[in-house]
Amino acid sequence: MLNIKKGFPNEGDIVFCTVTNVQYNSVFAKLDEFERKSGMIHISEISPGRIRNIRDYVKEGKVIICKVLRINKERGHIDLSLRRVNESQRRAKVEERKQQIIAENIIKSYALLVDKKLAEVYPSISKTLLAEYETVYAALEDCVENNVHLVDMGLEKAVAEKLEEIVRERIKPKQVEITGHLHVESFAENGNVLVNDLMGEVLVIDEKLSVLFLGSGNFKITVIAPEYKEAEEILSKFDDILKKYSDDLTSCKFERD
Repeated sequence: MLNIKKGFPNEGDIVFCTVTNVQYNSVFAKLDEFERKSGMIHISEISPGRIRNIRDYVKEGKVIICKVLRINKERGHIDLSLRRVNESQRRAKVEERKQQIIAENIIKSYALLVDKKLAEVYPSISKTLLAEYETVYAALEDCVENNVHLVDMGLEKAVAEKLEEIVRERIKPKQVEITGHLHVESFAENGNVLVNDLMGEVLVIDEKLSVLFLGSGNFKITVIAPEYKEAEEILSKFDDILKKYSDDLTSCKFERD
């Protein structure tokens, strides 16, 4: 990791650590995201319940996710907990690490493009982006999600333009996808007309909704949108159209996958 922080973390922070020393009733670990900072995990903070062998849970060299409990800056002591990190916090921290790696790889690609070393370009780029964003990845994501140009974030125009091209290739806008199957059938004389009218209205609901004909009155319906709320609103309009035709059709049934 290139984005190493100086100083101390805050109490309550969730941090990546690498175990450096395992003793009978305590574990010492290096805080990976902070410069020259280590902490201690008491055996009572390793796992709930009785621990017979602390090495069943940790060993030297293992990367773990901990919560910062207490900090004594004068003595340089940091107390950590392994057991107080819940699953959602752990998943969020892992996702944060993945995003950091993506951001570093993007800037690495830029460094190769301009024939410079990563260590030469990363500090200046990250310093500029971190002035307004919590993480470098958050800044790059904002470029894609909200079309905020990197030059407007403070980067030099020559740097911003080349870097932005790489960003838009590597980071895609967030999307949610909802799919389902629609079956329509009618034995009426004008059945084909009813089905065609129904599907005609469905096709113009929204460009984010697509229809794939599977044969014999069966259709695959797909909605792809930036967020679930918008996708559900589109499906609500779709349901309204189905209700409009349901009384005139022998069968009109939609089931989500």
